[in-house]
Amino acid sequence: MARSSYLNFLIMSKTKDIVIVGAGPGGLCAGMILSQRGFNVTVVEKESAVGGRNRPIHVDGYTFDTGPTFLMMKFVLDAMFREAGRRIEDYLETVQLDPMYRLQYDDRELLVSSDREAMRRELRRAFPEGDAGLDAFLAKEEQRFKRLYPCIQRDYTSFSRFLSWDLLRAVPYLALPNSVFKNLGRYFGEEKLRLAFSFQSKYLGMSPWECPALFTMLPFVEHRYGIHHVMGGLNRISEAMATVIRENGGSILTNTAVRSLDLDGRRVKGVVLEDGERIAADSVVVNADFGYAMSRLVPPGVLKKYRPEKLEKREFSCSTFMLYLGVKKRYPLQHHNVLFAGDYQTNIRDIFRDKKLSDDMSIYVQNASVTDPTLAPPGKSTLYILAPVPNNSSGIDWQAEKSAFRDRLLDTVIQRTGFADLRDQIEVERMISPGDWEGAQNIYQGATFNLSHKFSQLLYLRPRNKFEELDNCYLVGGGTHPGSGLPTIYVSAQLSSNLICRQFGIPYPQPAPLLDEAGA
Repeated sequence: MARSSYLNFLIMSKTKDIVIVGAGPGGLCAGMILSQRGFNVTVVEKESAVGGRNRPIHVDGYTFDTGPTFLMMKFVLDAMFREAGRRIEDYLETVQLDPMYRLQYDDRELLVSSDREAMRRELRRAFPEGDAGLDAFLAKEEQRFKRLYPCIQRDYTSFSRFLSWDLLRAVPYLALPNSVFKNLGRYFGEEKLRLAFSFQSKYLGMSPWECPALFTMLPFVEHRYGIHHVMGGLNRISEAMATVIRENGGSILTNTAVRSLDLDGRRVKGVVLEDGERIAADSVVVNADFGYAMSRLVPPGVLKKYRPEKLEKREFSCSTFMLYLGVKKRYPLQHHNVLFAGDYQTNIRDIFRDKKLSDDMSIYVQNASVTDPTLAPPGKSTLYILAPVPNNSSGIDWQAEKSAFRDRLLDTVIQRTGFADLRDQIEVERMISPGDWEGAQNIYQGATFNLSHKFSQLLYLRPRNKFEELDNCYLVGGGTHPGSGLPTIYVSAQLSSNLICRQFGIPYPQPAPLLDEAGA
């Protein structure tokens, strides 16, 4: 493109105002890309810090990530910074973890590594069937991932965009109607071994017995590309993106809540703040939780497909109960740890079908200070403890239950780790229950992983990046395509940014193929 033509497009984008509702990972990533392309970007955030579920919790010298702690598919994040004309290493220091995580069963443990030979040794040590299925798993799931990744990179603004050559080539790899757990039976016989490659369904807030088999690509990408930690916590990603937005002349308004979208019929013309002030926009990007946005930010009677009574019939993910502990010592524990319930399948059934609290629970424990001493005062450490629990459609009264559940959770962690002095070592403590997720964090049903990822809520059938019910409205985050998880949320931001450019005739680069992005 000639320089004069590019300058004309740049001038055109400079006349367009974009308001982004919510400074979560998707909103910040979209703001970073759009501000780099010359748009006037204003991000409006109700909290005092950016990041949404990815923001930091700072307490007395301790730093915790509120939500995500696993950074998978780092090449996607690298690509987002390149789209913003930046090098990620100028903003963030990342470390690849090996082992990636420790899995603790009731009778054994497994240190999971992205180093194939190390993984072989661990499988031979821990399981009678050993590593016999590992090569087949990696080879077949790599083919699945390569076929499905172009479908992730597409927007689905119309049926013709959905019925694409990319999708037709991917159909045989969808493994319909199998679940992740059943699909893994192709490679591994023992149930406990399959759990090592299926617990990742929890990243989507789903049961491995119900999560579509195509998501077997989640454990594959861990083994193929590894897991990374960002020094200072994953919250530093959002802070770095906010820095880029400001460098590009964009504005981020914290402590500023949005009351509603400002509508003229079905056309979004800006937002209305809680104090009644209006901010006009040529387009609005909604990064608020999808269910909350549809039920609270859009005036009654406007929506049809996603009106409140229909929204209630949608399937949402599970919720999570969180403990953030600042402790006065360092514990000999891996960075990431999954402590499986003795009867994992019953625990899953309690969460997803029966919607009750399990006596025997599965728990995730992050001990990030073993990698990152900046997170706690010298000699001390942070412990992040998460228990998957039912979302608030369960009717559980968390105000009444949370203290007792907190005690049971600590008892279980102490029993399974052997850290008998843990209670005595706690110096700082914060807790988030599903009631808090819904009440204070504006998360519909407290479903921390948003809409579930069953087939009827994927791709064209998921709320679209160019929102189908309102004009000049775009969605980013876990409630739109491609779905939950940091890498896919960043892709949603890229897709919506490209669609906004398309709306205003601004040129933009096409997403790089997987081979170029990841060297696959």
